[in-house]
Amino acid sequence: MKLIMTPTSPFARKVRIVLAEKRIEYEQMIDSPWEAGTHVPDYNPLGMVPVLVLDDNHTLFDSRVIVEYLDTVSPVSQLIPKDSRQRLAVRRWEALADGISDAAAAIYIEKKRPESQQSPEWIVRQEQKVFRGLEAMVEELGEKSWCTGEFFNLSDIAAGCAMGYLDLRFPEIEWRKAHPVLARLADKLSQRPSFKETLPPAA
Repeated sequence: MKLIMTPTSPFARKVRIVLAEKRIEYEQMIDSPWEAGTHVPDYNPLGMVPVLVLDDNHTLFDSRVIVEYLDTVSPVSQLIPKDSRQRLAVRRWEALADGISDAAAAIYIEKKRPESQQSPEWIVRQEQKVFRGLEAMVEELGEKSWCTGEFFNLSDIAAGCAMGYLDLRFPEIEWRKAHPVLARLADKLSQRPSFKETLPPAA
């Protein structure tokens, strides 16, 4: 299989970490949907990465769909619980973490526009999503070892990717000082080979 991605995308990183944790071999294809010559729309009509191209050339897009599929194709390191209650808790964490990444990406894209065309109100609105999302993660995590309890799973991957994206794009947001419980989780995740191998290049 082949993964169409950009190295800085937190959603592509989430998929790459799942692939690493599941020990699934794949080929990387770097293609930015923002470049004029991009081929991403040929694989995903929405023109977004990541896209997983299966061996039969069928494509899967949206990171949540991709990781759902990947967790079913290898028995190694089950990342999404089968129990419905636990599964819901993991997917809720994923939605929260992905929402933080979405809002942060929206800010980054808006700030790339000419300053005269930027919307300060839009930026503030997205920033509030990020800050509220971080506070919600702190409340949900509490004193637990991992996001949903005692075992590493997809919720931790999604949270780690969101925090990593904030470090990459917005180092001025001192979320580690404000939320030491999240900093401890991020530090623990950073020691896993799957996180080390997928660390995005410096901005």
